[in-house]
Amino acid sequence: MNFVSLILALCPIILLIIIMMVFKRPAWQAAIGAAILAAIEALLYWKTPASVVGMAAIEGATMALWPIVVVIIAAVFTYNLVCSTGGMDVIKTMLTSVSPDKRVLVLLVAWCFGGFMEGMAGFGTAIAIPAGMMMAMGFDPLFSCLICLLSNGFPTPWGSIGIPTVTVASLLNMPGTTALSTMQVIQVAVFFIAIPFLLVVLTGKGVKALKGMTGVCLGAGLGFVLPMLVVSAFVGAELVVVIGSVFSLAITVLLGKRVKPDPEYLMSAKEEKEEEKAAAKITLKDALVACAPFLFIFVFLLGSSKLVPPVNSFLSQFSTTVYFVNENSATTFAWINTPGVWIFLSAILGALIQKASFKQFTSVFKATLKQMTGSIIVMVSVLMAAKIMIYSGMISDIAKFAIAAMGGMYPIIAPWLGALGAFVTGSGTSSGVLFGKVQADAAAALNMNEYWVVGLNALGIGVGKMLSPQSIAIGLSAVGGLKEDSKLLKMALPYGAAFIVICSIIAGLGIVFVH
Repeated sequence: MNFVSLILALCPIILLIIIMMVFKRPAWQAAIGAAILAAIEALLYWKTPASVVGMAAIEGATMALWPIVVVIIAAVFTYNLVCSTGGMDVIKTMLTSVSPDKRVLVLLVAWCFGGFMEGMAGFGTAIAIPAGMMMAMGFDPLFSCLICLLSNGFPTPWGSIGIPTVTVASLLNMPGTTALSTMQVIQVAVFFIAIPFLLVVLTGKGVKALKGMTGVCLGAGLGFVLPMLVVSAFVGAELVVVIGSVFSLAITVLLGKRVKPDPEYLMSAKEEKEEEKAAAKITLKDALVACAPFLFIFVFLLGSSKLVPPVNSFLSQFSTTVYFVNENSATTFAWINTPGVWIFLSAILGALIQKASFKQFTSVFKATLKQMTGSIIVMVSVLMAAKIMIYSGMISDIAKFAIAAMGGMYPIIAPWLGALGAFVTGSGTSSGVLFGKVQADAAAALNMNEYWVVGLNALGIGVGKMLSPQSIAIGLSAVGGLKEDSKLLKMALPYGAAFIVICSIIAGLGIVFVH
């Protein structure tokens, strides 16, 4: 492959960067531009038949709409509905009443609750909501954003009920998600253990803040990643971060209550007293009602998973397989047993328990659709571009050049591709769609473990997501619409640089120990 082909193959991605970063246009405009350029190049340079380009675009669009867009809308709709009914206020009060120590609160809100929001809704909610809560508790707005960016990155491959990992596994025709998800958890484990310690150090402005908190940090990290490993191995990617965050929350609450509050890190007396009064009024019934939609999601997703084979097998028959481009490009649409359907049902049942009115349902749903319009266009356009690039051979050419240039050391740069995709699109799913095939092709060419190399893409996503302009904008909008994008990026960049180096080290170890 020549250098000109490489540059042309990268042009749709480069165009994304230019439109967003140079011309500062919305992501949906950049995504449409990338899709159009990919189609033009496929037709003129790669000599791909127009019928193949057209069907590839249709396959990408339909794959985006079902199940990805459905899941994302359902998840955000659930969150918005819980906010509308007041359930989120109860959840916030329960979280913030555990301890008046800011170090404990950072772990509870940014790490545990933020992880739960990422697993449930994703799409920036894990940055916006915890950042807003932290600011309301008296934390500095920019600090709140930074903490939530650091917390949110590495759970991203399992955000929105595992959609990024499920999408890549589907794209590469992998048999289920258990093997890929398990490998990804192994790769990110060091970050899940280390980040709680980093959050506490940043909160206390020094290593001294770890005094009395070492056990809590270790519990918050191990309590997150160990359940993730079990769920990945036996269930799949969908509930990995949801269940991990719940376990981490329970352990952090238990250990956090035993921490003797340090006067240096206490909330103000007024705030502490208000939270204690509010928490004292919350009964078990109030807590269960507030969490009802999320409890239903647990029940439905677990009940329809492979853990319950009779139910899973029965529901799996309600599906349709379509061959868009050729007989080797099967796309299966599950009409019932797909996370989006269960999340919508959970949202409706939970909100009924919370006594939501029909008017609330309709107004929240309309507001959610309006909120997500640009994002839907981005997802559809990016997947159209990705499918065109795959079927035309553009992605394959990128992989060939990378493999030829790096040889057996290719895995070292594999996380960088994942980070680039997440940085540009602000989406773990889009990054996986853009580069998942590249990683798989590289693994095949180098005779390496496919799950390890493809998993490295998700490892890099954790870095790209926390530095993404979209993520930064979402965080700033949640704390009062501050126009401090460059300052926040400058604050986050050193951590991102350190993280990507660690990612490459992890990838390098795989060359030695994983084949």
